Amino acid sequence: MSQLSHLAKDPRGRWQATLVDGSVHSSVTVVRAFPIQAPDEAISVIDHEGHELCWIEHVSALNESLREAVVSALQAREFMPEILSVEQVSSFATPSVWTVQTNRGRCEFTLKGEEDIRRVSTQTLIVADAHGVQFLIRDLPALNASSRKLLDRFL
Repeated sequence: MSQLSHLAKDPRGRWQATLVDGSVHSSVTVVRAFPIQAPDEAISVIDHEGHELCWIEHVSALNESLREAVVSALQAREFMPEILSVEQVSSFATPSVWTVQTNRGRCEFTLKGEEDIRRVSTQTLIVADAHGVQFLIRDLPALNASSRKLLDRFL
């Protein structure tokens, strides 16, 4: 498996990867193997046919410009806001409207049912809204007491 030398957008806005062997690959996708448990580890660059071109053990091992490009490619592909606090819940019966603070700002969404809160690990939850947008609670014990109290009603 070759190593990544350069990653940039081509004139059409698609990601283009140059490998250490000099080969250039257009329309590549950068994906995380473990987006929740290890978001900065085990990253793959795949071609337009789904074949793996290179494997990145850890983002921190890359030089600054390559690291910024890889992170940018990942962020463009992924959308999973992280809930930092639960400010308000309209009702403890579902459906209910939740007001939360995320890493992308304040947000309101509708929780259809308790089954839309999934436990990934003892500390991590994924909450899906009525439109299918998934919100991540990375570290449940790190949330403030009022947020945990509101969440406990649904868990």
